[in-house]
Amino acid sequence: MVKQIGRVQDVEMFWPKQPRLFSATHEEIRSGLTTDIYFVKTKEILDKMHRDDTHVVAEIFPRRAGIFAGLPEAKVLLDGLGLEVWSLPEGAPFAAKDVVMRIHGRYINFGIFETAILGILASSSGWATAARIAKNAADGRPVLCFGARHVHPAVAPVMERAAIVGGADGASCILGAKLAGLEPSGTVPHALFLIVGDTLEAAQAYHAFMPPGSVRSMLVDTFKDEVEESLRLARSPGTGLESVRLDTPSERGGVTPGLIRELRAKLDLAGHQGIKIFVSGGLDPDRIQLLSEAGADAFGVGSYISSAAAIDMTMDIKEVNGEAVAKRGRIPGLSSAPRLERIL
Repeated sequence: MVKQIGRVQDVEMFWPKQPRLFSATHEEIRSGLTTDIYFVKTKEILDKMHRDDTHVVAEIFPRRAGIFAGLPEAKVLLDGLGLEVWSLPEGAPFAAKDVVMRIHGRYINFGIFETAILGILASSSGWATAARIAKNAADGRPVLCFGARHVHPAVAPVMERAAIVGGADGASCILGAKLAGLEPSGTVPHALFLIVGDTLEAAQAYHAFMPPGSVRSMLVDTFKDEVEESLRLARSPGTGLESVRLDTPSERGGVTPGLIRELRAKLDLAGHQGIKIFVSGGLDPDRIQLLSEAGADAFGVGSYISSAAAIDMTMDIKEVNGEAVAKRGRIPGLSSAPRLERIL
């Protein structure tokens, strides 16, 4: 059991060892070191006023609509503290001001975790919501999350797992995918083709050396025209080609609907109707929908998901020792929240 910080003096005496990664460890989060200092001061004052046994009911609600994610991490922080906790199921949609979680118990036991819990739910729900929007734009076609390179590595697995909760079919980050119960998705980067010096040779090596279950999907925009390179790989029996990936950079106009239509038509004319077209690179919902209509079969979405704004969450105390309370502007007492399920 990690010991919680209980006094301001504990904070003053703590100094992190250097050098280190600046991300918090699990133990630091669970001890309260990532909280706002005012919660530690509140805990110490209540203890010294002999009000450490005050029982409250707190509700958490969002500022805007979205998809609920982050519940397992919040549950880890709250487990074992003698609390009764109710929550929306992970992956459930919510509207602005809906109660997504309700906590019953001694405030002194969980108040120090308000900052961490709100941050977990806010960030995870923001990423899950963006993934759901991207998935809806794809109209049923597969969407993979490729956003790990756009965020700090400490939160990359959190982000990619949240994307899967929101509807993404997979993720490239190893830990993120594994935490969601999936194998990571992805083949190889442009680096392999540049080092080998030829797309076909690299594709043949991939087919020879990678496990049978690893999808045969190759980038075709490294050296030659995308259509020319796709047909070259498709004709070779040594590639086992299942799909081609277009990641054309903005310097060359990016992936366009016209390119998708041309590639689809020429693959079909050459007898390669079964080879799919996978698109990545700077995709947002509008482009996903446009490229879907042109014939793209699947999408890798990175920064649109990873850069999604967190959905601000607020925790309000609504009862103190059984009496309805609220700050000015809010309605005292428990809100109607029939979709909540008990988790602790």
